[in-house]
Amino acid sequence: MATWDRLRRARSRSAPPTGPERAGDASRKPSLSWGRQARSLLSVHTVAGQVLLLQLVLVLVLVAVTMAGLVLQSRRQSIEGTRDEVLAAGEGFANAPGTAEALDSSDPTAVLQPRAEAARKRTGVDNIVVATTDGIRLTHRYPDRIGKRFVGPYKKALRGESFTHTVTDPLGLSVYAAVPVFRADGTVAGVVAPEITLENVNQEAQEQLPLLFGTAAGVLVLAMGGSALVSRRLRRQTRGLGPVEMTRMYEHHDAVLHAVREGVLIIDDSGRLLLANDEARRLLDLPEDAERRAVTDLGLAPGTADLLASGEPTTDEVHLAGDRLLAVNVRSVDQSGGATHSVATLRDTTELQALAGRAEVARERLQLLYDAGVGIGTTLDVARTAEELAEVTVPRFADFVTVELLDPVLRGEEPGEAGTEMRRTAVRGIRDDPPLYPEGELIRFAPTNPVAAVATSGRPVLEPDLAASRGWRAQDPERARRVLAYGIHSLLSVPLQARGVVLGVADFWRSEGEPFGESDLSFAKELTARAAVSIDNARRYTREHAMTVTLQRSLLPRELPGLSAVDVAFRYLPARAGVGGDWFDVIPLPGARVALVVGDVVGHGLHAAATMGRLRTAVHNFSSLDLPPEELLSHLDELVARIDQERAVEGDDPAITGATCLYAVYDPASGRATAARAGHPGPALVYPDGTVTFPDLPLAPPLGLGAGIPFETAELDLPAGSRLALFTDGLVANRERDADTGLALLRDALAHADRTPEETCRAVIGALLPEHPSDDIALLVARTHTLAPDQVATWEVPDDPTAVAPVRAACAQRLADWGLEELAFTTELIVSELVTNAIRYGTPPIRLRLLHDRNSVICEVADGSSTSPHLRRAAITDEGGRGLYLIARFARRWGTRYTGRGKIIWTEQPLHDGGDEPGGEPGENLLDQWGDAEL
Repeated sequence: MATWDRLRRARSRSAPPTGPERAGDASRKPSLSWGRQARSLLSVHTVAGQVLLLQLVLVLVLVAVTMAGLVLQSRRQSIEGTRDEVLAAGEGFANAPGTAEALDSSDPTAVLQPRAEAARKRTGVDNIVVATTDGIRLTHRYPDRIGKRFVGPYKKALRGESFTHTVTDPLGLSVYAAVPVFRADGTVAGVVAPEITLENVNQEAQEQLPLLFGTAAGVLVLAMGGSALVSRRLRRQTRGLGPVEMTRMYEHHDAVLHAVREGVLIIDDSGRLLLANDEARRLLDLPEDAERRAVTDLGLAPGTADLLASGEPTTDEVHLAGDRLLAVNVRSVDQSGGATHSVATLRDTTELQALAGRAEVARERLQLLYDAGVGIGTTLDVARTAEELAEVTVPRFADFVTVELLDPVLRGEEPGEAGTEMRRTAVRGIRDDPPLYPEGELIRFAPTNPVAAVATSGRPVLEPDLAASRGWRAQDPERARRVLAYGIHSLLSVPLQARGVVLGVADFWRSEGEPFGESDLSFAKELTARAAVSIDNARRYTREHAMTVTLQRSLLPRELPGLSAVDVAFRYLPARAGVGGDWFDVIPLPGARVALVVGDVVGHGLHAAATMGRLRTAVHNFSSLDLPPEELLSHLDELVARIDQERAVEGDDPAITGATCLYAVYDPASGRATAARAGHPGPALVYPDGTVTFPDLPLAPPLGLGAGIPFETAELDLPAGSRLALFTDGLVANRERDADTGLALLRDALAHADRTPEETCRAVIGALLPEHPSDDIALLVARTHTLAPDQVATWEVPDDPTAVAPVRAACAQRLADWGLEELAFTTELIVSELVTNAIRYGTPPIRLRLLHDRNSVICEVADGSSTSPHLRRAAITDEGGRGLYLIARFARRWGTRYTGRGKIIWTEQPLHDGGDEPGGEPGENLLDQWGDAEL
C-alpha cells in the first residue's frame, strides 16, 4: 500500500494542466511574423534551416531512446512494487489470529472465505487463495473454483519459505506470493497465496507514463527551443541565405557601392574607416589608403570628422567640404544598440541648398503675410492698426518700421489730396533708441525725401544705400548722420493706399543683414496693401463712431434741471464696441412733480442713437400731456409698433421692436412714486437708513410687443432722503457675470446712507463697471425731498360764485404767512379766474391747492369735469375770454392734467423772476396789456 500511495502522489504532482489554463494556452496563436520566421528556419535552402533540421533529428532520437528506457524501468519498478505488495498482503493474512485454527477446523472454507474476501477488498489485491498443504483451494475470488487444486509452485512454501512468482493461472498472467501458515508448534498448516493480475501491474506503470511523457516533452521543447535560438542567430547572421546566394549578394553589394551616386562610408566603433565607395572618395577627396585609418586622420573638416567618428544618428545634416555642401546621414548598423558599426551616406546638395534657401524665404514671406492678415486689424482703432503693422514686420522683414499717417485719417475723415505733412503714428524696432523721428511728431517731408515722393506719387521707393541718397539726407542732415552712425543702411518706403487714396506711408529700415532688394519691394507692396485696408476700415469706423457719439450726446440731456423734488446725478458710458441706444431723462412735471426715465434700444451704432432720440422725444411729448405712467407706455408701445410697420414696408432700416423703458413719476407733496416698465429692469430703492430693496414692479413685454396688453403701475412710498436708482441691464449683466451677481454688487454699492447722488454714481460705477464693457451703461440716481405740511394749502370750494371772494382772501393770507406778499395780487387774480371758471363751467367737487415750492408757487384747481379750457384772443366786443390770457401773461407756465375723477388746471409762478416787470406795480402792468381802444 505504501508503494501505491507514493505512485499516486507522483502522478498528482506531474499531472498536466487542465481546464482554463490549458484552454488559455491553446488560445494563444502565433503571429504571422513568427510563422514566416518558422518557415525560414525550417527551409533546407538556408544554412540555418539545415542546421536546425539536423539538430531536431538528433534531439528526437535521443528523446525516443530515453523514453523507451524510462518506460521499461517504470514497468520493472511497478512489478517489484507489486511483488512487495502481494507478499505483504499474504504475510498479513497468514499471521492473522485464527487463520491456523481455521485451517484445522472441520469446515475451513466457511471460516476463511469471508475473511479472505474482506482482506482482498481492504488491500486492493485481485485475489487471496488459501490452500491446504495438499494444494486444495479453500478460498477463492470465484467460489466455483474452491476445492480445486492450486496451480503453481507452492511446495516451497510448505517448507516454511515465503516467495513471489509470476504465473499464468485461470485469472490470467498474475504476480502472486506464497506464504506459509504456521501452527503454534511450528508446523505448516497451509498456504496463503494473494495475487495481482498483470493488468493491474501495467496500470501502475501506466499511471507513471504521463509524468515520463511530460518530462520528455519538456526536454524536447527545451532542446528544440535551444536549437531554434541557435539557428535563428545563424539565420540572422547569414540573412537566411545559402552559400550561392551569399556569394551573389556580395557581388551585387560591391557593384552597387561603386555605381551609386551617393557617398557611402562604413565606420567601426573606434572611428576607423572600414569601407568607402568611389563617390565618397570623390566628395571627401580621400587618400588611397583611407580604409583602416581613423576618420579624424583623413584631413576632413573638424565638424565632419567628429560627426563620422561619433556614430550618432543624423539626418541630412549639412557640412562644408571644400566648395561643396554635403548632406550627411548617419545610421547605426544594429538599431538594437549592440552593433559596433555605423553607415554614413553623403549627398552633394550645393545646388539644392540654394534652391531650398529661396524656397524657405518664400515660405517665411507667405507665413508673414498670413500672420499679418491675422494680427493687423484686430481693433477698429487707426493708431493701433498702424502699430500692429509695425509689430508684425519687426524683425521678420525689417529691423525698424515707422508708419506715418495723414492727420485727417487719424480723425476718421477723408484724407483728401495727398500731402507731404504726416504724423508719425508708430515706431517699432529691434532696439528702443533709434535716432528716427519719434512717435506722435508731425513731420513735413522735404520734396526730395523718398517718403514725400511715395506720398505724392503713390508708388514705393527703394533706397538700398541710404548713405548715397542725397534726397533723404537733405531732409535733416544732422539726424541723417546719426541714423547712419546707428547702423541703419537701407530704406523701403511703401504707400498705404486704399480705394485709390493714399492714407500714409510705411517705412521699412534695415540695420543688419543685406539691404532691401527688388524681391522685397513686391512683398512690401502686398503687405502694406492688406494693412491699408484695415487702416481705412478703422478710419471709417472712427468717423461713424464720432458721428454717433456726437448725435447721441446731442440727444441726451447735457445737464439736468434744478428741481426741488429730487437731487439727481447720472452716468452714461458707451460700449467699447460702439455707441448704443441706452438713454435717460429727468422731466419736470406740474405740481412740483418729476418724471424719471431710463430706456434701452436694441443694437449699437448710428441707427440705435437715432432711435433713442426718437423715443426720448416721444416720451417728452407724451409727458407734456401729463399722462400717467401706464398710459404713457401704452402710447409709446403703439408708436414703436407703428414705426416698425412703416419700416417693414420700406424694407430699409432694422426694426426697433424690443426697446425697453422704465417710467416713474415722483410727487413730493405725497412722497409717493408711481412707476411702470416695459421689459426693463426694475429700480433699486435705498431708504434713508441705507436699506436697499428692489421693488417688484409689474413686468410687461418690451415696446412693440405689447399687442394691446395694458401696462400696470406700482406705487412706492419714498420717505424724504430716499434714493431711487434707475439703470440699464448693461450695468448688472455682462459676459463675465450674470444678473443676480450684478444685483448683489449693486446692493452692496448702494448700501450707504450718507452718500450724495453724485457719490453714489461714482461708487456704483467703480464697483460694477467691467474692464471691457460690451454694452452701454446708463445710471440715474435721484434723492427725494418732500414738501412740508405748511408748504401745502388746500381748500374745498363750494359750487357757488359767492365763494370766490373768501377763497381769494384765504390765499392772500397764506401767501402772507409764507412771506410772499409780492405775489398776492397776481395769485389772487389767477385764483379768481380759475375758481370762477370751475364754478361756472365745471362740476363739483371743486378743490383749490397752493404749493410753496423752493423756486415757485403752484396753484391747482380741480373739478369733476373733463372739459379743458382753451386760450383764445377775445374780440373787443366780447365780455369774456380774457381770463386765461391774463393767467398766461402772469404765470410762467400753466396747463391741464386729467385725473381719474376729472381734471386739474394748474399754474406756476416763479419766486425770484416772476411775471411782474421790475419798477412797476402789478395793476399798472396789467392795464398795460391793452391799448386805449381796447379799453
